[in-house]
Amino acid sequence: MSSASECSYTYDQYRETADWLLERCKVRPTVAIICGSGLGGLADLLENRTVIPYEDIPRFPQSTVQGHTGQLVFGELGGKQCVCMKGRFHFYEGYSVATVTYPVRVFFLLGVQTLIVTNAAGGLNPNFNVGDIMLIKDHINLPGFAGQNPLCGPNDDRFGVRFPCVSDAYDREVFRLAQETAAEQGCTSFLQQGVYCMLAGPNFETIAECKMLRTLGADAVGMSTVPEVIVARHCGLRVFGLSLITNKAVMDYASEERANHEEVLETTRMRAQDLQRLVSNLLAKL
Repeated sequence: MSSASECSYTYDQYRETADWLLERCKVRPTVAIICGSGLGGLADLLENRTVIPYEDIPRFPQSTVQGHTGQLVFGELGGKQCVCMKGRFHFYEGYSVATVTYPVRVFFLLGVQTLIVTNAAGGLNPNFNVGDIMLIKDHINLPGFAGQNPLCGPNDDRFGVRFPCVSDAYDREVFRLAQETAAEQGCTSFLQQGVYCMLAGPNFETIAECKMLRTLGADAVGMSTVPEVIVARHCGLRVFGLSLITNKAVMDYASEERANHEEVLETTRMRAQDLQRLVSNLLAKL
């Protein structure tokens, strides 16, 4: 297995990608949005758009998952200059955590100050329903427990300190504004808050694993988001996250329910409009 330093990138490599993007786009984004499975429609809301396919961008990986288009979209939303990842990268695609999080440091060098992360997640909390939107108040980084942390390897002080604090990973003021925005647009009946747990995937969880995660305090489970949040906080970006609950985790051995990706994409189609409206109205308040 490769060591952390062999899987990492240099400051100059991040800088080169950022400069390449700055040369090709007039937008100077202060907000970056990472779209989860089936949620790329957020990028379509941007005005005065510049669309750059991932394959054209130096050192950018490719999205290989259905529901992740693979485009970087620059434009304006809610009066803010934004860059939107229409499709993210995942550890289970075979990428290192350094590669999964590569875009976040590039965004930092573009001048981004706020990162909004969205994902599709399985509901562990018995009070959650399919189609609920969960504001992420904290996370559990299970791959990190096994040494898969994007900050492993040499630290570059130009990005952040060696030992960053993440007890405040999700910005409380933005969290409050999101609650206020949801109330204004009548979303409170399906708005939740809770703890997101990341597993490496790609298989969905066993019943025993779901029960364990619930005991640990997780409300939702997915296969993304946490590495990007850790790197964003290391860079000093403020972070806001939300999960769309696309399926309920199977907790009963007698159940005939089976988690599947088609169900995930179907739920995102059902709730995408509400989620997009929430994000765009929130941006106007930032």
